[in-house]
Amino acid sequence: MKVAGGIKEDGVVIGNTYDKYGSRNPIVRKLMKGYEGALNELLRLADQKSIHEVGCGEGYWSLKWMERDFQVRGTDFSAVVIDMAKANARERGLPEEGFAVRNIYELDPVMDKAGLVVCCQVLEHLEYPEKALQALKVVSEPYLILCVPREPVWSLLNLARGKYWNAGGNTPGHIQRWTGSQFVGFVSDYFTVEKVLSPLPWTMLLCKNR
Repeated sequence: MKVAGGIKEDGVVIGNTYDKYGSRNPIVRKLMKGYEGALNELLRLADQKSIHEVGCGEGYWSLKWMERDFQVRGTDFSAVVIDMAKANARERGLPEEGFAVRNIYELDPVMDKAGLVVCCQVLEHLEYPEKALQALKVVSEPYLILCVPREPVWSLLNLARGKYWNAGGNTPGHIQRWTGSQFVGFVSDYFTVEKVLSPLPWTMLLCKNR
């Protein structure tokens, strides 16, 4: 699978800095297994057939859901990673037409709506996360899954592996940082939070539009 490898577009880190989904590191594999389990649990609870992944990157999750016969749309602000997502789709014999370039702040209320919108590991990169949640309200009919790194656990784990010492363990490109309770409180101003999961080291929410 093609990954962006930490390159930047318009000053923003795009896609995945490395292929964490294909990692052979046993710790990374265990963390990603917990992440996938939590995500699958929230998909089950939402019980929707149409999914729009906002900030889909190279398309890892969108492609997995296509293989499970969900109706999937994947968007990202980066033309570079959308091209990668389309290439990854072609390699797996899946349709590439569902991937499109779209800025999260400019989601289309007609084209981009879905029974379930998934926006994972995106908000921490945004200068205006409040504006992003307002845009997500327009297209979530009715469910939304959000996931962000859980601080300070995320940064402490980075420090434990000797990474980003000068930034206190903060990953490059992360300009927003929330504890679990802070993120729940932030999102609750816009959506009803129906389920909170905490796969290490993330906070993952199932939200319902209101």
